[in-house]
Amino acid sequence: MGTPHNEAEPGELARTVLMPGDPLRAEFLAKNWLDNARMVNRVRNCYGFTGLYKGKEVSVMASGMGMPSIGIYSYELFKEYGVENIIRIGSSGAYSERLKLYDVVLADASWSESAYARVQSGDLSEIQYPSKELNQAIMAAGMRLGIGVVPAIVHSSDAFYREPGQKGYREILKEHHCECVEMESFALFHNAALLGKKAACLLTISDSFVTGEESSAKERQEAFSEMIEVALETVNGGITE
Repeated sequence: MGTPHNEAEPGELARTVLMPGDPLRAEFLAKNWLDNARMVNRVRNCYGFTGLYKGKEVSVMASGMGMPSIGIYSYELFKEYGVENIIRIGSSGAYSERLKLYDVVLADASWSESAYARVQSGDLSEIQYPSKELNQAIMAAGMRLGIGVVPAIVHSSDAFYREPGQKGYREILKEHHCECVEMESFALFHNAALLGKKAACLLTISDSFVTGEESSAKERQEAFSEMIEVALETVNGGITE
């Protein structure tokens, strides 16, 4: 079958997909956590793998950066490949003092200035929501592992660089209660709701707008391991479809 962006054949993708932005992170996860991992997509280097975690089938596939990219990949996975659940796993910058470097954050809402939902389906909402059931399963997985998971509203931004004079993180925190920023969850949540599927977004705080702290590549990899383990334990614990 395949699509212009995905060469996987029917049945090669699991019902649950973990979705980092970075293709190399997808490869790292597959090689270090999955048994019998096999590559199912390499189109545009957005690597996809399917394997087993504690005997349960799971896929991991890169989304690329930004809402247009995850919008394409998540839509096709949901609509063309029968995927039921997508858990985005990525990095985030903290807007609030409450969130510390390396905290694992679970998006309980995503606010955005993006036109993605309006252009895609006429949805004018500035807020998109994850699956409550999937979020509950993720929180339970964190508790089983003893890894703290912090629920928060996230800012899903179309722009990584902003010119002086544009609305800054303090205003966004104050007006919309967003405690951290990333670039994909709004489109992912919209697609899931539109197609009757489930989506969630787990993030690791890699830097802070408040303190100016940044993590090194080594520190980031170690911290991301906790987020990956929570996502995989969610699959292991069972997700109702």
